[in-house]
Amino acid sequence: MSGVTLENVVKRFGDHQVIDGVDLHVEQGEFCVFVGPSGCGKSTLLRLIAGLEQTTSGTIAIGGKDVTRVEPADRGIAMVFQSYALYPHMTVGENLGFGLKMNGVSKVEIEKKVGDAARILRLEPLLKRKPSALSGGQRQRVAIGRAIVRGPKVFLFDEPLSNLDAELRAEMRVELARLHKQLGATMIYVTHDQVEAMTLADKIVVLRGGRIEQMGTPIELYQKPANRFVAGFIGTPSMNFLRGSVKQGALEIPAIVDQPIRLATHSDFGDVVVGLRPQALSTAPGGFHEVDVIERLGDVSYVYLVSPTGERIIACESACKIDPISRGIGVQF
Repeated sequence: MSGVTLENVVKRFGDHQVIDGVDLHVEQGEFCVFVGPSGCGKSTLLRLIAGLEQTTSGTIAIGGKDVTRVEPADRGIAMVFQSYALYPHMTVGENLGFGLKMNGVSKVEIEKKVGDAARILRLEPLLKRKPSALSGGQRQRVAIGRAIVRGPKVFLFDEPLSNLDAELRAEMRVELARLHKQLGATMIYVTHDQVEAMTLADKIVVLRGGRIEQMGTPIELYQKPANRFVAGFIGTPSMNFLRGSVKQGALEIPAIVDQPIRLATHSDFGDVVVGLRPQALSTAPGGFHEVDVIERLGDVSYVYLVSPTGERIIACESACKIDPISRGIGVQF
């Protein structure tokens, strides 16, 4: 297994620059997730690492070896795509071993590697089936197994769970976490789903406009976002951003409280934007906030409110405290 290093990587399509000077190091055995809005460059960056796109400038190294101009087949990587791309006329076992067969690997070695992958992914009972007889989750496990048999230095995943329903996505997240723990492999994973990022990653890389906004552990990004974009992107529901001001060491947030909040400073900062997670806010009797929508998620509910100042606020509340709820409530934290 090997780490991956990118140094000042740039990618342009004509005059359009989609990757803008990215520097990144993925440690050996690390599970790194690229997240960001559509068009931020995360899939392009993955394809550059795979060699499916060529860099305009900069270098890419895998295991300390410069692979910037090396063919994809010689980079020691295996890629799992959003589409399963299984051969419909072949059985699961034949799909798993087909790449090895094409590379001239002996039949005995193919059987061993296919058996090992099937055992790891619990595909042994399915080896004689064809893809049409499999569920979506089983097909995705076969696609992952096809990558495992190659024994790559680095696994690359391009939104592999997007075609699955919610229940299967949750199951496959657990499968991928278990697989990473078992193999100890270096994995780079692209997703637009921050739940996948937060639950799978050792390191999250947040991209916007082809640049890295912040990278770190899931908890670091959640608790100490580097800027407003990261703060709003990481966390579900999104963080509240409310107008406020700091005068003589007191914070005023007109949208949620009447009285200033004393701070451990005597400075004046003037007008500020205050970021508050929904989980830090709850509803309270009284006040003049209007309830817009309630999302009930079982043990908790998210209450979408409109403040007297016209700002929209999301508060998190225990489900048992929501009913009855209507106009005339307040927000506290």
